[in-house]
Amino acid sequence: MAPAGAKRNILERLDAGEIVIGDGGFVFALEKRGYVKAGPWTPEAAAEHPEAVRQLHREFLRAGSNVMQTFTFYASDDKLENRGNAQRFTGAQINEAACDLAREVANEGDAMVAGGVSQTPSYLSCKSEAEVKGIFTRQLNVFVKKNVDFMIAEYFEHVEEAEWAVQVLKTSGKPVCASLCIGPDGDLNGVSPGDCAVRLVKAGANIVGINCHFDPMTCVKTVKMMKEGVERAGLKAHYMVQPLAYHTPDCNCQGFIDLPEFPFGLEPRILTRWDMHKYAREAFNVGIRFIGGCCGFEPYHIRAVAEELATERGYLPAASVKHGNWGAGLEMHTKPWVRARARRDYWEKLKPASGRPECPSMSTPDSWGVTKGHADLMQHKEATSLDDLHTKMIKSYSLDF
Repeated sequence: MAPAGAKRNILERLDAGEIVIGDGGFVFALEKRGYVKAGPWTPEAAAEHPEAVRQLHREFLRAGSNVMQTFTFYASDDKLENRGNAQRFTGAQINEAACDLAREVANEGDAMVAGGVSQTPSYLSCKSEAEVKGIFTRQLNVFVKKNVDFMIAEYFEHVEEAEWAVQVLKTSGKPVCASLCIGPDGDLNGVSPGDCAVRLVKAGANIVGINCHFDPMTCVKTVKMMKEGVERAGLKAHYMVQPLAYHTPDCNCQGFIDLPEFPFGLEPRILTRWDMHKYAREAFNVGIRFIGGCCGFEPYHIRAVAEELATERGYLPAASVKHGNWGAGLEMHTKPWVRARARRDYWEKLKPASGRPECPSMSTPDSWGVTKGHADLMQHKEATSLDDLHTKMIKSYSLDF
């Protein structure tokens, strides 16, 4: 159980040296459960199926999460209306429903509510700074109305757009996190992780880091580069990491979205709960104190993070009552060879097989090499045409061969 007492905000916890555990990847988790459509990846479920979103929040809370992040990923009006994505709900309705669900579950435990914004089609289509900031402002107005505890600007491929988001969120007076979806090579304009972090801190971010696109160890490495950059600049910040739950050693600078398995064939890459122990320890060792997950993370992954750091946190999550330390529950199994696996050294040394003898261990990612302003990334409300799909298929095949 978490320690009793009044809830403190995220900066009070981090300033005290505490570990804050985030939640997991709602978009992917709810897509697998039948509540999110792959492609637009938009969060209508907060208004359409609140019971599904509420249940996932509760599972992450029980697994050890201290943060209930509003299910508002891609909940900006321009994204909700992009490429023929018809809506029954407005962006404001979705954002309000998501805030209410996150607060309801946060109040069931020692959790904070984070209002989140993410990159926009408008930025990719070269809309003005004022137009892009206006989109963030409309989301922020809901977060302020619902009195969330802090803000997260997450999943930004370009540090410039993340700076704009931070500048808007900072007007709330709440703590602000800024999280880029980049790897060690930097953002899609080639700005290094260290320089990205400096720019975000100067824009007003209290906590900076990485989420999505890459596996845990790659993300931890990138946050370490950000930390080094901030320290070289003589600035101060806290650090966060919320990576994929997929192994991505073969990714290029665009991350897992360029893998041919994205998004429907990624399961063979999933990290085990024991991999998550290693991730949590490595993140802690480099000085990261806000540790969570993104796409692919399920509650059992977050439970593994919480169990690895239980000594430092002083308690285990509620869900550990159904999970013996390092597989200790297997001592109750009927088969002796399975009981023999109830030990840490067995699981730490295991090299899991995929069971796919005809499959390679790594893939060749697509490498379109395009970013903001390129014709292929110009966004619009109309549905994608057959001619457009045909053109992109030809280009994809030419890259493959």
